[in-house]
Amino acid sequence: MNRVVIINVRPWGGPASDVVVTDGVVAAVTAHEPARAPAPDDVAGDGRILLPSFSDVHVHLDSTLVGLPFRPHSVPSTRTLWDCVMNDRRNWRSAGAGVAERAATTLGRAIGHGLTQARSYAQVDADCRLERLEGVLAARDEHAARAEVQVVAFPQAGLLLEPGVPDLMRAALEMGADVMGGIDPCSLDQDPVEHLDIVFDLAQRHDVPVDIHLHEAGELGLFSTRLVLERVRALGMASRVTLAHSFALGQSPLDQVRPVLDRLAELDVAVTTVAPGPREGLPLLELVARGVRTGLGQDGQRDYWSPYGTTDMLDRTWQLAFTQGWNADELIEHALAVATVGGRSVVDPSSRRLTSVTDRPGVDPGDPADLVLVQGDTPTAAVMDRLGGRTVLRAGRVVAHDGVLV
Repeated sequence: MNRVVIINVRPWGGPASDVVVTDGVVAAVTAHEPARAPAPDDVAGDGRILLPSFSDVHVHLDSTLVGLPFRPHSVPSTRTLWDCVMNDRRNWRSAGAGVAERAATTLGRAIGHGLTQARSYAQVDADCRLERLEGVLAARDEHAARAEVQVVAFPQAGLLLEPGVPDLMRAALEMGADVMGGIDPCSLDQDPVEHLDIVFDLAQRHDVPVDIHLHEAGELGLFSTRLVLERVRALGMASRVTLAHSFALGQSPLDQVRPVLDRLAELDVAVTTVAPGPREGLPLLELVARGVRTGLGQDGQRDYWSPYGTTDMLDRTWQLAFTQGWNADELIEHALAVATVGGRSVVDPSSRRLTSVTDRPGVDPGDPADLVLVQGDTPTAAVMDRLGGRTVLRAGRVVAHDGVLV
């Protein structure tokens, strides 16, 4: 039996406690005993806040430029989705480092900030074929002891616009991709029936979940969402589908959106956001009130799409609270819950999920000991200040301290 005690921590900012971890699981949370003699493997909490570790459930590790010299943004100011795809295609091979190296660097930095779980997209198309997927899989393997990474085979340039892409997607799943991806079936491929036929057929053949980017706005986005929900119901794929971005849920009138949210809850379809701003942000309070699994991600990290991204999920938590217009401590802590256990429930539907803005799971007996210790007077202060000096544990084992991987 492997036993570790995390000494003098404050779970979710509560009273000083000692947390016993046995075989990678939280076994007990007791009042801190200052007189207790530490064992050699115990972890000094030093009065820091103990949180469940971060889950980045929408990141593109294959496109990151983190760690490389800064490059000016090169997408036209009149950017469309296709402009961004083609700009990336023109440049990704001359980034200065291979995909595997760049993905591993970015993932390592994210772990140093407190992440132990990610869902990363890996582009598959007629240009890169499986090269970018191979790079992300290599980064996943390099950090396998520090973080769990699900990899999505992602048709960024569509499934139907270039020859051979469905066959490449099939090969990606056979190579080890964990999730079947899709994107904008109406506005990009302009054939939602064929697009969704391919997505769901491959997912069922390979027994993997589905994750679909939906950038489509307004009524078109709601139409695509309804088409996906019809497939989920017809194919019995409840709890196995995620909708990423889902901008239409934040852009459309609530009287039109609420019936869609009810169906998301009924079919246990998850949603993820990258905290894009108030115009495109998800209606998070409406989602949590229905128990819809919701997670947070960092999207591209300083790549050919955008110069933004720090690899720090605590930064993105601040952004989520800010763009939602949340000022109350309870709501800022809810942003933390979405960034941690909310994301876990997207990746693993059987894990504990959020059912209200007051839920603070993730550090109780029976929870996995994937944890992060952060500095701050309160969880809200930790989000506002985003200080260093963090300690990150995966299955009860320290994997990073103060940004340095162990």
